[in-house]
Amino acid sequence: MHVVVADPPAYTPPYDHELSAALARTGADVDLVTSPFRFGWRPTPDGYRLRNLFYPVSTRIGLAPVRVGVKALEHPLGMARLLATKRDVLHLQWLAAPEADALLLRSRGPLVFTAHDLLPRRTARKEGLWRRLFARFDRVVVHSERGRERLERFGVAPEKLCVIPHPVFRSEVNRGDDGHTVLSLGVIRPYKGLDHTIAAVGRIEGARLLVAGDPRIPLDDLRTAAGATAEWRLGYLGPEPLADALSLATVACFPYHDELDQSGALLQALGAGVPAVVYDVGGLGEIVSRFGAGLVVAPGDVAGLETALRQILTDSELLESARIGAMRARDDLTWDASAAAHLKLYGDLD
Repeated sequence: MHVVVADPPAYTPPYDHELSAALARTGADVDLVTSPFRFGWRPTPDGYRLRNLFYPVSTRIGLAPVRVGVKALEHPLGMARLLATKRDVLHLQWLAAPEADALLLRSRGPLVFTAHDLLPRRTARKEGLWRRLFARFDRVVVHSERGRERLERFGVAPEKLCVIPHPVFRSEVNRGDDGHTVLSLGVIRPYKGLDHTIAAVGRIEGARLLVAGDPRIPLDDLRTAAGATAEWRLGYLGPEPLADALSLATVACFPYHDELDQSGALLQALGAGVPAVVYDVGGLGEIVSRFGAGLVVAPGDVAGLETALRQILTDSELLESARIGAMRARDDLTWDASAAAHLKLYGDLD
């Protein structure tokens, strides 16, 4: 089977790589179609072909307004190249320009979409647009039962929806945490709730906060609020900086707003054996509860977040149990299992 995995804006290179490599290990012929990654290191292709068919010019432009304008001009050409690619199935991970793709996305063969964010933040209020887009796909993959239920309520036909859990990014790190370090990991955006993490950690005597990720929002007020208890490691995290941050973490904290189905950063933490405290949004609480890999808190409950973090940091038995749960998650949620589920889905479309 010839599978084209497509992430036009290169939003999730680690996910794209792991899925493509796992599909290739099954014997599938895989192309990963994407664009040059502007922010740092990207994994080397392993058994699949990497094809940068999108945004060859705009990704080299530093000035944001100019880059966005050129990208808009390049997008239809990239989509034309993608749709002309020979394949048995086309699996889109992200839609870079939903308004344009509603017009451009015409596929003669099976078409699959993974709703990583369910309804992407920038266009979430354009419900009619997303209903039209979802109607174009033969199958829509979500990472959790909650995601499936939400899209079914939105109007996606139940027979189109398929739950395939987000696999864990497994890693081996040299454990070096001090028993008091809370990690905030990943790209820093408003919906990540870093202000909640700072507030909760600041109330726990002796707790230390490590913020590791690439900021996409102003940080002055957050850094002032965090004070001397926080260490900031800012910028895109390649393999070594990521492993170092994970090695120092006692627990990771993900107080997200309800704008996504699953968190790659959470799966990075669990893959390193780091337990997590999460708000019960999307599929975050689902995975932590299923494996006993930490504690789940009601969304927006900063006091509850503080209590949960305090429990993990002060109760050695609870911490060890959560670490064992994280290890169970990484042993169960493998990329090979995900690839097998995807191939079954693709086969059902023949």
